[in-house]
Amino acid sequence: MGRRLFWPSFAFPGAAWLVVLFLVPTYAVLAVAFGRVDPIFNNPVPVWEPWHWQFQTMRSVLDELRPGHPFWTVYARTFAYVAIALAGCLAIGYPVAYYLARHATRTKAFLLVLLIIPFWVSYLMRMLAWVGLLLPDGLVNRTLMDVGILSQPHGWLDGQSSSVILALIYGYVPYLILPLYATLDRIERHVLEAGRDLGASPFSTFVHVTLPLSRNGILAASVLIALPMFGDYYTNDVISGSPQTSMIGNQINLFFQGGPQRTVGAALVIVLSALLAVLMSYYLWVTVRASRSEPAL
Repeated sequence: MGRRLFWPSFAFPGAAWLVVLFLVPTYAVLAVAFGRVDPIFNNPVPVWEPWHWQFQTMRSVLDELRPGHPFWTVYARTFAYVAIALAGCLAIGYPVAYYLARHATRTKAFLLVLLIIPFWVSYLMRMLAWVGLLLPDGLVNRTLMDVGILSQPHGWLDGQSSSVILALIYGYVPYLILPLYATLDRIERHVLEAGRDLGASPFSTFVHVTLPLSRNGILAASVLIALPMFGDYYTNDVISGSPQTSMIGNQINLFFQGGPQRTVGAALVIVLSALLAVLMSYYLWVTVRASRSEPAL
C-alpha cells in the first residue's frame, strides 16, 4: 500500500497548490458574481451556498453581449487585438526560432541569452520603455521624420489601436519564441535529410516536413501567449488608456474598482473564463489526437 502511494504522493504539493490558488479563488469569483449587493453600504456580498445564488447580474451581462451592445464591442475588440497580435508574434517569432534551431551555430548561446534577458525585466518596465519610444519626441517619431515617412510627430499614445497591438506583440513575443525553438530543435535532422534525398527543395521540405512537425509547438506557444493576452489590462492602460481601445481586462479591472459593480466584473470574468475554456478544450483535443496518430518509433 505504501509503495503504491509513494510516487503519487509527489503530486500532492502541486495538487494542493492548484486547489488553494486556483479552485478556491475561482469559487470566490462565482460567489461574488452570483451574490448580492448590500443595500446600505453598496458592497458586494458573496453568497457561498450555490442554492442561494442569484442570476440577475449574469443575465444582464449576457444581455449586453448581444451584437451592438457595449460588452459585445469590448469582447469583439479584445478577440481582434489578440488575433492580430498573435499573428504578428508568429510572423516575428517563428523565423527567429527556426534560425536558432536550424542555422545558428556559434552564436546560438549568445542569441538565446538575448531572448532570455527580457524575462529578467518587469513587464511593466518594458511597457514604460515602449512609452518612451512612442512619445511625440521619442525615437520612433524622430526616426520616421528623419527618413521622410512622417512630416510631423504621430500621436502613437493617443488611443491608437495599432499602438496597443504593437505593444502586445513586443511584450509577448519572447514567450512564443522559446517554446517554438524547443519544438523545432527536437525535429531530427535525418527526417529533413530524407526529404532532401527524395528530391524536395528546401522550401518544399519546410512546408511539407518542418511545418507539420512543428504544428503542435505552434499551437502550444500560441495558447501560452493568447490566454494572458485576453486578460491583459495594464498594456492598454499604459500605452493608450482610451475607452476606444478598451479590452475586456480593462473592463473587469474597472468594475472591480467600483463598489457594487464588482458583481458585474465577476460575471465578466466567468464569461471570459468560459470562452477561454472552449479554446483550451480545442487545444487539448488537438494535442491528444496528434499524440494518438503519431507512429511508434
